[in-house]
Amino acid sequence: MSVAAVVATLLSAQYINFAPATLIDGLEDVQRLLGRMLPPRVDDTGRIVSLAFDTLLMAVLGTVLAAIASIPLAFLAARNTTPHPWVYSVARAVITFCRAMPDLLFAVLFVRALGIGVLPGILALALHSIGMLGKLFADAIEQTDSGPREAIRATGAGYLREMINAVVPQVVPAWIGAFVYRIDINLRMSVVLGFVGAGGIGFALQDALRGLIYPRALGIVLVILAIIAAMELVAIAVRRTLLVPSIGGPRRDRAMRMGASTLLIASCIASFVVLDIDPRALLTWVGPSVEVFGRMVPPDFSSLGAELLDATVQTVAIGVVSTAIGVGLSIPVGILAAANATPHPVLYWLARAWIVVVRAVPELILAVVFVAAVGLGPVAGTCALAIGSVGFLGKLVADAVEEIDPGPLDAVTSVGGGWWNRIFSAVLPQSIPSIVGSSLYLLDVNIRTSTVLGIVGAGGVGFLLFESIRTLNFQIAGAIVIVIFVIVYIVERISGWIRSLLV
Repeated sequence: MSVAAVVATLLSAQYINFAPATLIDGLEDVQRLLGRMLPPRVDDTGRIVSLAFDTLLMAVLGTVLAAIASIPLAFLAARNTTPHPWVYSVARAVITFCRAMPDLLFAVLFVRALGIGVLPGILALALHSIGMLGKLFADAIEQTDSGPREAIRATGAGYLREMINAVVPQVVPAWIGAFVYRIDINLRMSVVLGFVGAGGIGFALQDALRGLIYPRALGIVLVILAIIAAMELVAIAVRRTLLVPSIGGPRRDRAMRMGASTLLIASCIASFVVLDIDPRALLTWVGPSVEVFGRMVPPDFSSLGAELLDATVQTVAIGVVSTAIGVGLSIPVGILAAANATPHPVLYWLARAWIVVVRAVPELILAVVFVAAVGLGPVAGTCALAIGSVGFLGKLVADAVEEIDPGPLDAVTSVGGGWWNRIFSAVLPQSIPSIVGSSLYLLDVNIRTSTVLGIVGAGGVGFLLFESIRTLNFQIAGAIVIVIFVIVYIVERISGWIRSLLV
């Protein structure tokens, strides 16, 4: 399997003309570009702050709408609560479709249907989030204990009471954790929606980059970084508040959860007011959107021909090469960021800070930087995804290392083994299975992300997709959407199969 991964990486690198020296040269070009960005500045502070606040409210409202839609969908998509196998299959298909389609693609189509503004961005975040929340909610339902359900059923209660009284109390903690994590993800996603006119601070960033005003662009990126880093700290605090019992007892726990719920409701109300959204628009968007989506049927596969095939293979190659590079960069960073494996506290905090910084910058923004530095094409997209992978996989590697059994580590230390001995004899042997599983998931994510990098000229099928929508060739866009869905679905199935062999 390792040999197959190496061969696939080499063939993919050859297909997109990516060589190791390319990455080094690219980093030098990026360094020169960053030099042109210094010193950063934030012009029109009031507008930037307002757009940043809009971005945060978009993320919150989009996640709330997704959660509301995902709860009933999850009950239909869970094997132990679905009313019929056909309903289960349809619900799972809806979840898979939402997860496979990039949020930026949804945003482009909604902007075309509803016009420029925050509503298309919110709807795009909501639909894409259903793919994650619906799956996690359904998985949590499938893992519930059947005992309480049987007890409720014995009293003659109907299906609805059985779900509310026996299932919901068991899954609420898992749902809360998934919901909070999704807000964090959506905040990063909402940053780039402005690139297609879907509101938020991304519009100001694109405007600065398009005008080659690089110091302003870096200033906006630093604002985005500060917001996302602060949101990550808030998310950690909220998870601890809602999911970890406090020393104050059940009464204090209820009070804290009530306070968090009140804050969430207030944020949703503020979203409608500040973003100037008519609540009726959450219902009236369906008609115009269906009309635009309907233009993609029947899909036209013939017009692009070999060009579509080349772009599709290029997209997969970008994902494979970037994942391979990301794994190579992430493992050492993740080990240094693990409290039980790092050789020094300073290295621990530097590695953790690097992971947070990289995670805070969306891949599309990295792609813009690399396109400006190394030019248009798949090399820029590969570099962007490779660097972005460090933030994603580095954290997972660090978490995996911190969860290993301390026994072997103590045993190596007790016989005088040095740091390298501890890493190769105790840390890696225990954490490799988890790292492999996370790497396969990263491949899935990178291929999915690479489908939209073409919007900034970073190669792959995304360029053809957004060009077809821009020129109103919706039937061609429909064909590309189907190709993207098939790619993501196949990769997800293959990754799942490989993970099953490792468990």
